[in-house]
Amino acid sequence: MNTNSSSTTENQFKRTMKTRHLIMLSLGGVIGTGLFFNTGYIIATAGAIGAIIAYLIGALVVYLVMLCLGELAVAMPETGAFHTYASRFISPGTGYTVAWLYWLTWTVALGSSLTAAGLCMQYWFPTVSVWIWCLIFCIVIFALNIITAQFFAESEFWFSIIKVITIIIFIVAGAAAIFGFVPMKNDMPAPFLHNITDNGWFPNGITPIIMTMVSVNFAFSGTELIGIAAGETHNPEKSIPLAIKTTILRLILFFIGTIIVLASLLPMDQAGVITSPFVMVFENIGIPYAADIFNFVIVTAILSAANSGLYASGRMMWSLSNQGTLPKCFAKLTNKGIPMIAIAVSMLGGLLALFSSVIAPDTVFVALTAISGFAVVAVWLSICISHYFFRKQLSENQKNALKYKAPFYPFVPILGFILCLIACIGLAFDPEQRIALYCGIPFVIVCFIAHHFTQSYQKRAVKNDKL
Repeated sequence: MNTNSSSTTENQFKRTMKTRHLIMLSLGGVIGTGLFFNTGYIIATAGAIGAIIAYLIGALVVYLVMLCLGELAVAMPETGAFHTYASRFISPGTGYTVAWLYWLTWTVALGSSLTAAGLCMQYWFPTVSVWIWCLIFCIVIFALNIITAQFFAESEFWFSIIKVITIIIFIVAGAAAIFGFVPMKNDMPAPFLHNITDNGWFPNGITPIIMTMVSVNFAFSGTELIGIAAGETHNPEKSIPLAIKTTILRLILFFIGTIIVLASLLPMDQAGVITSPFVMVFENIGIPYAADIFNFVIVTAILSAANSGLYASGRMMWSLSNQGTLPKCFAKLTNKGIPMIAIAVSMLGGLLALFSSVIAPDTVFVALTAISGFAVVAVWLSICISHYFFRKQLSENQKNALKYKAPFYPFVPILGFILCLIACIGLAFDPEQRIALYCGIPFVIVCFIAHHFTQSYQKRAVKNDKL
């Protein structure tokens, strides 16, 4: 599909990312705003048991999607891969829409991440406005992305190491506090599992579990960065399957373990999004400065996720331009292989953060994560469909030649598609998140219309490149 020109441009991306970078890039994209902030909203909405079940379903969904993506990415390792798969195996218009949806996922997630980081900073500096911190963090994240891809990968690797260690400490210390091995503040008794059981299994019914599925999927979003980075990964045939397997196992352990600890230590009526539930938990544990230390780690973790988000959205915009559906200026790379213009435009997500933090950080934050969650679930839907049609059109010899095959075809892509679709439908039942449908569906329609008008531009660009 690539023209000579686009191939030349693509070859300027250097395969500098190793397996450890790929694993930590994926973990870094996931362990961020969704885990550190959205968990409070999910516990408050679905209850403790409901939140645990929602995250178990979310883990299953992301596992199914990543199995599909793994097969596609090993067979066709490309930068900005999702929309090229959708273009080939669904339709060009779908591919175009998927690219813009994923760009929307991360630019909006960038906004919510920066807002969350600003809210964390208010824990220490309550008189300083959130938007000021957002502006500072915008500059920092932009700087980290425009040096080199290897510098970005290495910085993200160490950011993610800090997050992983912190999550492990939280689970261990939290479990100790639950059963009285670590004292609670003000001589409060050990909670054991009372906060999980006191309100009943489903205090608000079963519906909130479905309502919060998009928020859960938003928390898991970032695992698919493995596919985005495939074109810049050394030895993708070995690196991608290993990264997928390792990432999924760690995510299930971290997320489910974390939710159980949070739900045990945080009463349902105290959970929300203004303050991270992690900080609230450590405020109640009798460890000196624990809340301050954890708040600092959360700030770095959220900025790490924002760092990954800007990387992803910049590469997706580059990929659109590289295929001729955006002006060529967005595909230009610096001498160090950085798509500077694409990254700068994608930084617009930071402006969303400034807007949301000024208007209403508590309510707009939930809306931002819902829009981002809807967009990523739509992308996951396309991955499942692409994988289904990719495998279907292969001959037996081609199937046997695949270096990585997702198991249980066609069950895996079909179940993944159904669960993602249910998550999108669940948005309609939550007034706080319904805005994601009001914004997301028209956005999809506009993208298909825009693709119709860019087709002629794309054909002219391909024709000129061949001359």
